[in-house]
Amino acid sequence: MSDTAVDQMYAIAEQVFSAMIDGDVGPLQPWLGDVPPIVDPIVGWVDAHGGWTGRAALTTSRPVAHDLTRALLHLGPHEEVDTEDLVDAYGELVNVVGGNFKALLPTSGTLGLPMVADVLPDVVGAVPMEGLNLAWRGHLIVVSIWMFG
Repeated sequence: MSDTAVDQMYAIAEQVFSAMIDGDVGPLQPWLGDVPPIVDPIVGWVDAHGGWTGRAALTTSRPVAHDLTRALLHLGPHEEVDTEDLVDAYGELVNVVGGNFKALLPTSGTLGLPMVADVLPDVVGAVPMEGLNLAWRGHLIVVSIWMFG
């Protein structure tokens, strides 16, 4: 992907987080420095079908996903997040990011349903196109785009 595509991916993520999570631009920034391994990961993804087939995914640690869920659902900082709320909120976040990315593509198509799991499932022939490491309130979130062969 070109630098322009990476800039567009960052702009999408920044706009989505501003609108859905933080209410303001600023808490989501490019990750600076070495990228640590994600401990206790959770991944949300949505697949695109049609003229372009591929996947947009967000990966972070489970505690960060809980914080994102709390922010999206307007819960208190210590309120418990159950699995259903986590899947719904994190899935919606990746769905909006994926939908905005799909809008940049020159061909039309459809998005599948958002999915959330501990690991990103393999797709035969999938090729990683780009990854974008972001810091949200100091925590790592990885946006990745995959093209299916």
